[in-house]
Amino acid sequence: MKKKELKFNSLTIHGGQSFEETTGAVMPPIFQTSTYAQTSPGVHKGYAYSRSANPTRHALERSIASLEGVDYGLAFGSGLAAIDAVIKLLQPGDELISTNDLYGGTYRLFTQIFEKYGIKFHFVPMGQAQDVTQYINAHTKLIWVETPTNPMMNIIDIKAMSALAKNAKALLVVDNTFATPYLQKPVELGADIVMHSATKYLGGHSDVLLGCLAVKDKEVADQLYFIQNSSGAVCGPMDAFLTLRGIKTLHVRMARHCENAKAVANFLRHHAKVEAVYWPGFEDHPNHAIAKAQMKDYGGMVSFRVKGDRLEDAVKVLANLKLITLAESLGGVESLAGHPVTMTHASIPKAEREKTGVTDGLIRLSVGIEDEADLLKDLEQALK
Repeated sequence: MKKKELKFNSLTIHGGQSFEETTGAVMPPIFQTSTYAQTSPGVHKGYAYSRSANPTRHALERSIASLEGVDYGLAFGSGLAAIDAVIKLLQPGDELISTNDLYGGTYRLFTQIFEKYGIKFHFVPMGQAQDVTQYINAHTKLIWVETPTNPMMNIIDIKAMSALAKNAKALLVVDNTFATPYLQKPVELGADIVMHSATKYLGGHSDVLLGCLAVKDKEVADQLYFIQNSSGAVCGPMDAFLTLRGIKTLHVRMARHCENAKAVANFLRHHAKVEAVYWPGFEDHPNHAIAKAQMKDYGGMVSFRVKGDRLEDAVKVLANLKLITLAESLGGVESLAGHPVTMTHASIPKAEREKTGVTDGLIRLSVGIEDEADLLKDLEQALK
């Protein structure tokens, strides 16, 4: 059976992979080397210097490509390094349209690093495609989509954004970190590039820092490979190995993440100390129908607002958690809680983040794969 014909659960283990030629090792070895022997100048076995290419990194890049259903994958030292490479496809005077409910690190990179090089960024609500149309002009070169969004769990219609991008002859990039390819396949819905912070669900064990891109078109992929090699923000072989190991259990982990998140969302929604819960699985979620159509399930992320929306109350809840850990990041097997205003979204100006709902009383949960009853018990005691 050809590996491209495999179902997703098999692709996580076998996609893009082969036994190591010299020893037959089932898992790709960690090629902890910076350079490779050449028989004469320019004559080698496909590898000359590990910034340009490394066999362990290549194994991961092939895996990423297979999971997203494309031919080209690239791995970087972090998710932001992957985003940085994509924005380097643009020129001064180009414009990018992004959702206004965006991960704080992405917003910081766009506004504090790339704006000064003459790239214009529009941050707009993307819940309805018609709200985006007015920002498209001859300078629009890229549409950046995050869905579900971080941290408000808004859902963006990838097919609709793809139609807008194609009409504008612009690239559509989808940050698929929250959903993962297990739940959502952006390329099938019209995306040109898919980005992951593989630090999160792909790695899945909070022990690696890594970003990756899956690219549909060879010409775009070649440009990104050039940027990757020239800028040098690549991941190391150990990180590539750990991410590959994590990917092999992605399908079983995501199923439990989704199951637990559903229980947590429903528990919080009926709690007297909770003002609002943000989870796309609710039928009254503004874009629930789109989430149902483009996602296999609703993911492991849940955000909620404590009653009264006060900073001191959110801090008190977070300080009282026993099983769930207060920490940056998400997507690990352990449940994590974060306070976007002071942590992940602190770099976004207060007025801007509050427009999207990121207020003092908002808490973001990355629901892990622990026992459901233990998670609910911990939330109950913390909210008291």
